[in-house]
Amino acid sequence: MTAHAARAMVLEGPRSLVPRELTVPTAGADDGVLRIEACGLCGTDHEQYTGHIRAGFPFVPGHEVVGVVEQLGARARDRWRVEIGDRVAVEVFLSCRACEECVAGRYRRCINHGIADMYGFIDVGKAPGLWGGYATHLYLAPDAMLLPVPSSLDPMYATLFNPLGAGFRWAVTLPGTRPGDIVAVLGPGIRGLSACAAAKDAGAELVLVTGYGPRDAERLDVATQFGADITVDVAEQNPSRVLRAATGGRLADVVVDVTAKAPSALGQAIALACTGGTVVLAGTRGSDETPGFSSDHVVYKELHLIGALGVDATAYAAALDLLASGRWPFADVPRRSVGLDGVEELVRTMAGEGQGDPPVHAVVVPT
Repeated sequence: MTAHAARAMVLEGPRSLVPRELTVPTAGADDGVLRIEACGLCGTDHEQYTGHIRAGFPFVPGHEVVGVVEQLGARARDRWRVEIGDRVAVEVFLSCRACEECVAGRYRRCINHGIADMYGFIDVGKAPGLWGGYATHLYLAPDAMLLPVPSSLDPMYATLFNPLGAGFRWAVTLPGTRPGDIVAVLGPGIRGLSACAAAKDAGAELVLVTGYGPRDAERLDVATQFGADITVDVAEQNPSRVLRAATGGRLADVVVDVTAKAPSALGQAIALACTGGTVVLAGTRGSDETPGFSSDHVVYKELHLIGALGVDATAYAAALDLLASGRWPFADVPRRSVGLDGVEELVRTMAGEGQGDPPVHAVVVPT
């Protein structure tokens, strides 16, 4: 059954990321194998590493995967419409394509998979174990979903399909952003920059981006290259006051909160939203504390609060098209890439435990 061995980093428990060799299977008719070229990192990676998100089993992390199809079954070829040698991005979620949720396009809620069965968060004991991006190879299960990557995109750059796809879904599709809207984005990380660019592409009249303290100073400068009209350090200024002053009293039609471990952000989001506006809480918070938040203001303003867990294939496709167009300077964002041997230190840095400031875009290049 074995073609060769893959190198992988397995998270055996909080702060215990260890190398292993895992068997690369031979593909059957319905599945395949990907040779991983690059895997982007995000807040979920360091929350898994520190134990804020606990699995209860060892697993190979990494869910922003781009690579080349190395093995491919005949039926899988027809289903995915790819060939051996094609570069693809791998969707985080699996879809059975048959249950009510999948048929309706809500495959994040797939009855047979759902959030308990995602790439980068599956028990390494489930054969063949290669379920995450911190490895040289990834198993392409029959229910996997693949997206073709334009040949012009470098694989490390192409890993931005995930955060930029999130920007489209969280800042445009879910809130229904329209031309002329005012949009506030809380958090200047890669997903915040992506939300900013996506909102501007959708015709937003003005985009405000917030950050906190010296750590975010460079990121706020970068945000101006992605369409931010106003940047605010919330350690120094009140963002809703800054927005009112800039717009003659108007507040944001759409607020997108992509912060993590920023307890005050929810209160700021509610304050920034106009009456009848929409607030998107995107991704996990990393904290149950909400200082400055008053539910009465949600009522007084008749706000729409939307929780956003992940992305979908439509947003990913739009992201890959936008990356290939070169309209925004995603290729130039401050980036750090490491091999498998360096991934633990990079994740620690992203968690605020390593040397120096976290990069805006972090990537693992396994080979």
